[in-house]
This record gives sequence, C-alpha cells and structure tokens, in this order.
Amino acid sequence: MDESPDSKKAWALSQKIFPILNDFSTCNQEDTFFKSQFEELCNYMQANGLQDFLQQLIINQVEKRFRDEIVPAFWSYFQKSELHNKDLNQFYNAVKSLYDNYKEMDKITSGLELFRQCTHVTKIPYNEKTINNALKLILKATVLAQSPLNYQAVTLSFYETALRIEDVDSYLGFDSGHCAACDQDSCNCLHLLQETNRKLSEMNLLEPLVGQTFTNLSHKYIYTHIQKMCKDNYDSFITRLETWLHTVVIVWLRKMYSFDTSICLNEAMDTFQTKLVNYLYNSYTKIRINQLFNIVIEYPESLPALEDIRLCLPRTDLKPLLMKKLQRAMETRLLHHGVSTADILTAYVATIKSLKVLDPTGVLLESVTDPIHQYLREREDTVRCVMSSLTEEGPNDLAEELHKRGAVDENINVEDGDDDWETWTPDPIEAAVSPNPPKDVGSRRNVDIISMLVDIYGSNELFVNEYRNLLADRLLSQYTSDTEKEIRYLELLKLKFGDSNLHFCEVMLKDVVDSKRINQRIKEDSEYSESIVPLSTLIVSQQFWPPFKEEKLELHSKVAEQIKQFTAGFETLKGSRTLCWKNHLGVVNIEIELNDRTFNLSVSPMQATILMHFQDKDTWQLEELSNVMQCTASLLRRKISFWISHGILSETSIDIFSVQNVENKNLAKVVFCDEDFEAESAMASVQDQKDEEFQNIWTYIVGMLKNLDSLPLDRIHHMLKMFAFQGLTTECSPSELKVFLDRKVRKRLLIFSNNLYTLPK
Repeated sequence: MDESPDSKKAWALSQKIFPILNDFSTCNQEDTFFKSQFEELCNYMQANGLQDFLQQLIINQVEKRFRDEIVPAFWSYFQKSELHNKDLNQFYNAVKSLYDNYKEMDKITSGLELFRQCTHVTKIPYNEKTINNALKLILKATVLAQSPLNYQAVTLSFYETALRIEDVDSYLGFDSGHCAACDQDSCNCLHLLQETNRKLSEMNLLEPLVGQTFTNLSHKYIYTHIQKMCKDNYDSFITRLETWLHTVVIVWLRKMYSFDTSICLNEAMDTFQTKLVNYLYNSYTKIRINQLFNIVIEYPESLPALEDIRLCLPRTDLKPLLMKKLQRAMETRLLHHGVSTADILTAYVATIKSLKVLDPTGVLLESVTDPIHQYLREREDTVRCVMSSLTEEGPNDLAEELHKRGAVDENINVEDGDDDWETWTPDPIEAAVSPNPPKDVGSRRNVDIISMLVDIYGSNELFVNEYRNLLADRLLSQYTSDTEKEIRYLELLKLKFGDSNLHFCEVMLKDVVDSKRINQRIKEDSEYSESIVPLSTLIVSQQFWPPFKEEKLELHSKVAEQIKQFTAGFETLKGSRTLCWKNHLGVVNIEIELNDRTFNLSVSPMQATILMHFQDKDTWQLEELSNVMQCTASLLRRKISFWISHGILSETSIDIFSVQNVENKNLAKVVFCDEDFEAESAMASVQDQKDEEFQNIWTYIVGMLKNLDSLPLDRIHHMLKMFAFQGLTTECSPSELKVFLDRKVRKRLLIFSNNLYTLPK
C-alpha cells in the first residue's frame, strides 16, 4: 500500500477487522469494529483494486499460523505418552486442539468471505469452490507435510481400542458389558470416539489422516482372526469368515466413515468391501498354504480345508506359492533318511489324493510330486514297501487302491470322448510350463495311485518281481496256512498288472497246493515211516520261483535220514523226477524240555540243528560244531546267540558252549544279540539275482563271439535285447553290461581291444 493517510487508515482498519494481520490470536469482529468501518474498508479496497491483495495477505497469514503454531501444537500430542496407550484421550485431545484452532481460522475466513462478497472478488485461492474449502486444503496440506514418521502408531492404538469397543467378544475376549478402553461398565469412551471422527470429518482430515490406519487395522484384524480360527483346525471357514467380515469389519468401517460428508459412503464402502474381501481370501489362502503339509498328511480329515483352498485359488494368484511352499516342506520334512520309506509312501498317497482335490487337472500334482518320485527312485526298498503295502492286512491306502477296478497301463492314452465335449475344460496355463509334461491330457487327469508308483520306474516288471519275492517269503514262512488270501490278492494284482505278468506267481501258489497233496500221498505209503522228526515239505518248481539265498548247512543225521526216506517216496511217486533240498530254508516247530522249564518255539533249520547236536552232547567247541554242520564259525556263533539269549545254552569258556539245564538268574540279566530269523528273506538279494542273470547271459555272449569273432559293446547289448532279455530276466543297461564284460576281461575270459570284445584264442 501507498504511505498516504488513506492507505494508513485502510491498513489500520484491515488489522482491526482481521486481527490475524496483526498477529492477534483472537478474532471477535463484532466487538472490535462497526459495520460502517467494514463498509469503509471494502469501498477503499475496491476503489483502489486492492481486494485481491488483501485476500492473499490474509491467506498467507492463515498459512503461517497453521505452519508455525497450530499444526506443531497438534503433533506435539503424539509425543506426550506411550504410543500404544489404550487411553482414547491422547488422540482425542490432539484432534480437539486442532479443531478449536481450525474453528478460529474459520472465523477469519468467514469474515474474508463477507469481504469478498462486498468487493466482488471472484478468484478463490487454490482454485477451490469456496474459501472454506481453501482453508481445509491448507490445513490438510500443512498437517500431512509436518506429520512424523510414527504418527500412525498413535492412530492405530486409538482405533484399535475403538474396534475393541465395537467388537468386544470376538476381538480379545473382554467380558460383555465392559468398555475395552477403560474396563468400566459405563463411560464416555464411545462419545470421545464419535466426537473425534466428527471433528476430523468436518476438517476433511478423516481419510487423509487415518484412512491408511483403517486399512492397516482392518488387515491386521482380519489376519489375526483367521489365524485364531485356523490354528490346528482343518474345518471349512471361508464362508463363515466372509460373513464375519461383512457383519463386523465392514459395519465398523461404515460407522467410522459415517461422519465424512466429503465422500459417497455407499460407493466408498463398496470399494473398501471389495478390497477387504480380496485381502481375506489372500490371507486365508496363505495361512492354509503354510499349513498345507499338515493338511495333506491329515487327509481325509482335512478335506474341508482342502475344499476351501480349492475355492480360494481361482480368486488369488497364489498357485505358484503353493507349489513352492509344498515342495520345500516335502523336501525338508519328508524326503530325508530320518523318515522310513513306508511313511514316505503313506504321505505320497495322501499327497496324490489331496492335490487331486485342489487341482483335478493333475498339473499341480505333477509338479509337486516330481521330487518325491526322484527320491523314492533312489531308495532301495521302495518297490518292496509298495508291494508289501498292497498285500498286507488291515486298513491301508494302497490296499484300498488295489481293490479298485482298472489295470495299470504303462502307455495310457485316454482321449476326450465326444459324449462329454460340452463339459470339456482346458488345462490351466501351468500345464504349458510343467517340467515333465505327459504325452496327453487324459493321462494326467485319469492316472491312479498305483499307476503313478509304477511310473516312477517306468515298468511293471520290478513290481511283479518284487511281489514274487514277497510271495515266496510268505509261502516259505507260513507253509501250513491257507492260501486263499494269497489267491485273492493275486487276482486283484492281475487286474492291475495283467495275467501274463503274474503267471509265475500262479504256479507258485499251485506248488503249495500240490505239495500238500504230495506230502499226504507219500505219508500214506506203507513203506514210508515218520521218525521223531515229521516232515512237511514244500516242493517248488525251480524255474518259476525266484532264486533262493544260498547257505551251506549239514543237517542232523536224524533229519537227513528222514529227508532221504521222503525223497525215495517222491521218486517212487513221480518216476524220473527227484528233489533238490534247500537245507537252510523252512520253519521248525520244536518243544524244548529242561529240568526247570519248557519252551515251544518256531526257529530256522540251522538253529534247530544246533540244538539237536547239543541233545547228543551237552558241550561243544565252536570249531568242532562248525565242521560238523559245514558252516562258518562266525555264522554259527551268531545263531548260537539266539539260544544263549533264551537261557538254553551258555558260553562256559571262550568258544565252548554247554546246555544250561537249570536257569541261571545272574546270566538272565545279560543282554545278548538275539537274531530274528523271520526278518531275513529266504530269497537271494537283488545283487545276487543280478549276478546270476548275468551268468545266464554269459553263454549267449560266448556264442555270439564264437560266431562273429569280435563285437562292440552296443552290438552285444542290442543282440542280448533281442534274444536273452526275455521272460523274468531283467534287462540291463549298457553301463551295467560293460562292468560285467570288464570283469570277464580281468579274469582273462575276454579280450578288449580297439573297442571290440573277442574271446581268447
């Protein structure tokens, strides 16, 4: 302004009418000026074109007052007490202080609005519709510009308490009727909450200042509630959770925003509701994914939880996370040496059934179970455990699968039929990036559990051979038992593996039936007489049974004489055929009578032979008895320990053993190595069988080299595939064949030169 008398008078009037220009803190226009003075100021400003200048000057002072005094005083409340205080007064007093100062500034802007009308000012600061809106904009900008980093801790504590007031029972379990903030029956807390929200809404600060707090608190509340419901509980919760979200959280948020007139409440709540429902589904799915290993192991009790996950996965983008987490859990908690193969197979079957619920297309199953396949392939006892589980008594997942109809097809080719083309659905996008995609879609959708186990090795042959070994063990150890159960299992296995593959097993069972008939006919012969050692013999067809474990044993003379008599009876019955006895195989039921005790035991032939020799002589030297029984001293000592553990024999001195007719109470406390002969398989080991098969094909190799002089490794392998690897002979790989041929080279039975094998001249 000019320094003229009129301008000085106008400035004095401006300071009087608008005290903020003079840094006064009060603004009572009615008490400090008259209407005539206000009109005089308006006329002067309008005549000199200074009305816009005065408006800007007042706005600048308002901004300065907010920036330097009001807003710093507001934020100072956030440092006066602990951030996580339940007391509502901290945030309430801060908002009250800000609101009171805002109302003072509103009086200034109300006078300014009157001045604008009188002087016809059209320009509004910051292009707002009204001067009051400009004031709110200034306040909001200043508050947010000066906000401390941790201010949301105070607002979160305030509204968390407010949420507990609204939802006492379901949040932290406060007694009904008590305030969650002050724990009183009647208080003013709800009024403080409503007043705070009303004042923030009036200043247009509710959403800018605490909107993120509402979001964070809602998320925290939802996640905590889901965790509390789902902990160690695999029921279905997604429907109940969605209902709870609408009746508790959304209702609470609607109350919080009910004072805010700057927004359309219904539209805002619809948007908020959509976001929170999505967050609910994501949080629930993530929590269930973290529990997925336990959910899989607990199948089928956990089926409701699996159904929930199946419903949630299409609404979330968490299938890659599910695959990654479950694979990692399988590797760390299942696929290691501390878990038995039987337990791994149980978990594997549960995994197949669970993942078929989550993803009927089989893509998820294919990806997750691939590490399990690789690990099971490395375990030597996998095939035996599979076949044992298939044919054992009692409730068993694999046994149940065996009773289902349908054969194992190594070349599954299921095409979608024309009948169901209307309901056909394509595979998910994950199928395109599957690490081991199947040849066709049908194989992934329709494969059963046994087929997947067979697919680990790519052939039925290993499983059929293992079943032969298991069947042979059972028949040898339970010769007197009824074979109907084994026949029933065999018929079921035929449905899965085919009749031709199990023909040898049929012959084995037929041998059991024929043996009983032959035993009966021989014993009915008048020329045959049983001594004190009655025989019940299992007569097997050697070419159909798996190779037996070889072990030298000279039986006791009484048993040998009975065997000789039985053989003569068989030769009389069968003509040109005779018997080749396996002395170390079988079960002997014996009754032992000592001076003070009696035993009835089932033992191996070697253990029975040991005791029969001690029946002839009370004391034996280890080496002497070893020579009589034609077995090694180390094996004999191991077998004698069985009788020592039962207190029947004792080692009186080094390598000298005697019968203990009277129980020695002191020796009863000594712990001996007790070998359970029934745990040993009567069949030859896999390596022994492999070596025998190689010896069988050695004649083919010799014949080839005699006719063709010299051959490379791949040609020998190809010709063996055509002629030698037939029937029950397991096909070997080129590397295994090379190891065998190199062994013959070292024994000088072959010559290897220029990558060709030849016979020595």
